[in-house]
Amino acid sequence: MSTQTPSQNSSSCAARTQFPLHRQVPDARGFFGPFGGSFIPPELQTQMDEIDRGYQRICRSYDFIHELRSIRKHFQGRPTPVYYCKNLSNKIDGARIYLKREDLNHSGAHKLNHCMGEALLAKYLGKKKLIAETGAGQHGVALATAGAYFGIPVEIHMGEVDIAKEHPNVVRMKILGAEVVPVSAGLRTLKEAVDSAFQAYLKDPISSLYCIGSVVGPHPFPLMVREFQRVVGIEAREQFMEMTGELPDNVVACVGGGSNAMGIFAGFLDDPVELHGVEPLGRGTKLGDHAASLTYGTEGTMHGFHSIMLADAQGNPAPVYSVASGLDYPSTGPEQAYLKTIGRTIVGTASDDEAIDAFFCLSRLEGIIPALESAHAVAYAIKLAKERPTQDILINLSGRGDKDIDFVMDKYSSYADKKY
Repeated sequence: MSTQTPSQNSSSCAARTQFPLHRQVPDARGFFGPFGGSFIPPELQTQMDEIDRGYQRICRSYDFIHELRSIRKHFQGRPTPVYYCKNLSNKIDGARIYLKREDLNHSGAHKLNHCMGEALLAKYLGKKKLIAETGAGQHGVALATAGAYFGIPVEIHMGEVDIAKEHPNVVRMKILGAEVVPVSAGLRTLKEAVDSAFQAYLKDPISSLYCIGSVVGPHPFPLMVREFQRVVGIEAREQFMEMTGELPDNVVACVGGGSNAMGIFAGFLDDPVELHGVEPLGRGTKLGDHAASLTYGTEGTMHGFHSIMLADAQGNPAPVYSVASGLDYPSTGPEQAYLKTIGRTIVGTASDDEAIDAFFCLSRLEGIIPALESAHAVAYAIKLAKERPTQDILINLSGRGDKDIDFVMDKYSSYADKKY
């Protein structure tokens, strides 16, 4: 793959090469090239426009920035470290593998980065309630944490399948004071949770704020979530340079909606660094057995934004599957689609079995239990490391696996006997 920046590869950006890529997109209507935008009812668009105006007014104000930076330092525990996986690197005898330890971010994942930002925005906008969906439960826990911090009630919609799989996170949400709304429609997973949360938000968009859990949804949410998550890439770039004196050759992150990937990719977009987004291949390539939308999908519109999605014969969002609840979504963020289309990112996959094996491998060799979502990135990085033994690979370890341990030991206990 070319290591040119997207501004070199895309003539549409040529006139603005003085700006870093993250400032070139989206445009004023929320489009990343052909992807993004806002495809929602007029009454809801009025509220989106209000949120956009509020965010643009507030995001660079001294008071907002000062408060958010204080929260990140004193409450979240940022910056999270970059860690060299010496044992894993030596074991596979391949490239040097590093982790950006977002599992050490307060509440156990990268999600708190944008949840604290969204809740702080809600405070400045005078909103009285936070509504969201969650798949793996990490976004739900993070928003429940933010709600407790700011004293704002929180309502979390979660599919019944995911409630059963991610029981520890459901308990955490309830302890933190959030109302967890079970969703029984359809496949009872993440897509249906988004549908349910949108419907709840439509009942009172004036006094509530829908805090989308990834870089998806109608404008301005893909922009807002990316900007709140960009702290991951900014920190990682500086830390890696300090540790090694140079940039990594490769940056790897799992991709469902794409918030953790956009967070770390944003720090390296204008550098000669390969960016790898890893999608869930699940049980195989048959439609319904995976959630690899960038790999097997086509252009489509759902949940208020246009991107690349997995669709059935009628053009509707297709059923999807992944062992990782946070990745089983039939589309992906518009910026992820844009970056793939212009050749700035490489999209790969990891299967359920590969992710489970990586889950145990990292746990045994480094004493770090990853979230199943993050384990997909680890699995891909291990394969990449064997192909590129002289290079450096930086993985965004987007979350810790406490939430997954009961499910993994119930369904994949045979892996526990394997020697690593």
